[in-house]
Amino acid sequence: MSYFKDNIGSMSPYVPGEQPAGLSGVVKLNQNENPYPPSPKALKVMRDFDGESLRLYPDPMVGRFCQAVAEALSVPVDWVLPGDGSDDLIVMIARAAAGPGRTVAYPVPTFPFYQTQAQIEGSRCEAVPVTQDYRLPLEELANANAAVTFVANPNSPTGATASADELAWLAGKLDGLLVVDEAYADFADGHALDLVASCPNVIVLRTLSKGYSLAGLRVGFGIVPPKLMDSLIKTKAIYNVGPLPAAVGAAAIADQAHHMSCVNKICAQRVFLSHELEARGSKVWPSGGNFVMVSVPRGDGRAALEALKQRNVLVRYFDKDRMRDKLRISIGTEDDSRALLAAWDDAGLGTRT
Repeated sequence: MSYFKDNIGSMSPYVPGEQPAGLSGVVKLNQNENPYPPSPKALKVMRDFDGESLRLYPDPMVGRFCQAVAEALSVPVDWVLPGDGSDDLIVMIARAAAGPGRTVAYPVPTFPFYQTQAQIEGSRCEAVPVTQDYRLPLEELANANAAVTFVANPNSPTGATASADELAWLAGKLDGLLVVDEAYADFADGHALDLVASCPNVIVLRTLSKGYSLAGLRVGFGIVPPKLMDSLIKTKAIYNVGPLPAAVGAAAIADQAHHMSCVNKICAQRVFLSHELEARGSKVWPSGGNFVMVSVPRGDGRAALEALKQRNVLVRYFDKDRMRDKLRISIGTEDDSRALLAAWDDAGLGTRT
């Protein structure tokens, strides 16, 4: 006898990237974390936070945080739905719009949590392979016409991006929701925020984990059109963002000068690392995220992963179709890049020409 639903017993859990027991001497380029500290203004808010207030329940809609988001992104404040990281928004959407008899579609490879949450809700999963050049399979996703279609833009682990026009076309073909997950949009050339106003079935997700260096605080949000907001609020945990993450997050997103300084350094390092890996004979796919997808010699991604790990460099390998000869490498500091390249050379993964 099982106490749990049949679909829970048969599914595989989401597996996050490796977390080493200690970071001393480890170059950690496997979870797309920001290599730079959060905004000094955000850290000051954390240091000065009134701990006495923690005995009280917080504002369930964390209004001050939502106001900071609205001002930073020039969106109406009542379109901002806070979340305990953007994965919390994925849970809300799946609870509200997925389930038995409903289809959830997404390209593959992509963020596996879309599938995880769809399976939890008992949905039919439609995994649509990306194109031969790893682009978004627009027509195939449109043909799936799912109740919920998740699109990570930029996509991970491929780094590919779709234009706002392409996403608008897809939204217009769907009877269900199009959820554009912009976890990495800070590092890309464009975004889909304007589609929320023009396409009634589009929701855009954002997080402060990547561009704002707050992965450890778990702060995210959705930009949701008013006609969809009431239904999603019904699936939200009552107090899903605590007062400390909300206050620190508000200060971080308000400090756009610090944010853009970090983003610019990461994008510059992305160019440098891509050039150096290509000079060593690897193919590096264009990326709009804070990571690159890289081919490895002899097509053995797992062996390359282990070779780098033995040299204290962690990267990400995916044991999936069309990914077994590749690695995903997060963009770190210049020192991180040089340490990776030294380990790459020492492991015999390529020779610079």
